[in-house]
Formats: sequence, C-alpha cells, structure tokens
Amino acid sequence: MARTLVGKVISDKMQKTVVVSVERKFRHAKYDKVIIRHKKYKAHNEQKNIGVGDMVEMAETRPMSCEKRFIVTKKIAE
Repeated sequence: MARTLVGKVISDKMQKTVVVSVERKFRHAKYDKVIIRHKKYKAHNEQKNIGVGDMVEMAETRPMSCEKRFIVTKKIAE
C-alpha cells in the first residue's frame, strides 16, 4: 500500500506541480516537550485546481521527475 500524507500547499507556481508542507509532531525524549518539524514535498496536480493554502492528501507513486514522487489524491479543505 502506498504511503499517504496530508499537508498544506505553500506554492503552485509550477505547471501541474504543487509544493506541500507536511507537519509532524513528536515528544522530545529528554525534555518531554512537543516538537514540530516541517518537510516540503513536490506533488503532481494534473487538474490544476489546487491553490496556495489548501489542505491536500497525497499518495506516493512512481518517480515522475527528479524530485516529484507524490500525486495529489484529493483536496481536503480550502
């Protein structure tokens, strides 16, 4: 089964590609503080219906380019 991630679109300047920021939270082992980390992924968007600020779900797929390994499956919220 393919890995799915949920994140917020931070850029839609490219053709058929969006940049999605995925946030993950974890608790520090020693200091017991919640730490937030962000990572950016490039995802394929064939319909070009996704804009900046939208929450999307994306699934892992075959490599489509040098950096693009995800495809947008659905738009969750605007």
